[in-house]
Amino acid sequence: MDPQQKRLLAVAVLYHRLKARRRRRSWVRETNQARPEQGEFHRLVRELRLDGGRFQTHFRLSVEQFDGLLHRVGPLIRAVETNYRKPISPSQRLSICLRYLVSGESCRSVAHSYRVGVSTVCGIVRQVSQAVWDCLVDDFMPVPREADWRAMAEDYMELRNFPNCVGAVDSKHVIIQAPANSGPLYRNYKGSFSIVLTAVVDARYRFRLVDLGACGGSSDGDVLSDSVFGQALRTATLRLPPDQHLPGAEHLGPLPHVLVGDEAFPLLRNLMRPYPGSNLPREQRLYNQRLSQARRLVDCVFSRLASEFRIFQQVMRIEPVAAELAVRAACILHNFMRWDLTEDISADGAGEGLLPVQRLQSDDASAEASSIRNRFAEYLSSPEKGWEPVG
Repeated sequence: MDPQQKRLLAVAVLYHRLKARRRRRSWVRETNQARPEQGEFHRLVRELRLDGGRFQTHFRLSVEQFDGLLHRVGPLIRAVETNYRKPISPSQRLSICLRYLVSGESCRSVAHSYRVGVSTVCGIVRQVSQAVWDCLVDDFMPVPREADWRAMAEDYMELRNFPNCVGAVDSKHVIIQAPANSGPLYRNYKGSFSIVLTAVVDARYRFRLVDLGACGGSSDGDVLSDSVFGQALRTATLRLPPDQHLPGAEHLGPLPHVLVGDEAFPLLRNLMRPYPGSNLPREQRLYNQRLSQARRLVDCVFSRLASEFRIFQQVMRIEPVAAELAVRAACILHNFMRWDLTEDISADGAGEGLLPVQRLQSDDASAEASSIRNRFAEYLSSPEKGWEPVG
């Protein structure tokens, strides 16, 4: 058989296979056609509305918060109605997205519960997550201005006894399914695949800045330097307040407003990290302890985030772009639920379900940054402040 005949035979076989395929008889599968009677939204969710406590456990939002969020995002997620079929309502779309974020279940599992297609759920999660971020970010995670940084510094001084501190920063790996043909790009130092969430948290346990620009395979230095936040920090474009004297310590001179982080971050003029090593003098040991107490807030927030939204406790089996949108939506919803609250989060830890970044071993820093840290250490360890080691 010559090559021409082989090609004709292959085309004929392919044609008959395509022709023999079972044609799609309807837009919706038979099991999903019972959605108005058997779907979770039309049965369970409507019943939960009669019990506010169970509703909030199911969605993490109160009924009032859910309705307020729906009012904001509804116009952006409303589907166009056609003569072929009735679209899924904005309320049901929001319910599907929230249930995916809260439960940590797969898109397939949520699709079976709500009696919709798996690809439909994936599309809804992506669309609604983007809409939630767009509608809430200006009110519940606005880019801090100088007055905002000052208010954050006052909170840290009042609640954590750390002067000129405007926030705690940390990075965590969010585990995702290995993307196709990605090679080592998303593989982190523990062998899993992830995207990196970098966040700045204020003293009231709220996210003030989040960045998801790094892949799990990025080095520790690249995570910060490649992020928008890191570039703004290095180029002094965060609009931090000008340097000022610490209370009762004019002899130390004016000190900058700083963020506090752990060993994963470099020592910069506006970013303080601990002194390295174990056998440290008293002054450096006290400084490390005070910095740890101030920085611990970001660990508490990551822990609460993973508890509220269980997608962080599972492998996210969606594409990286959709995973980033889901993570951003979870962070902004965390703020939306507690923006005006003054609750005390006592949970401690490194963020259940969130893998910490690998720690740096060196302490390379500029002479200016080292001098600033030494002056903070002198202030925080001074006997007249009454700050002694705890435990």
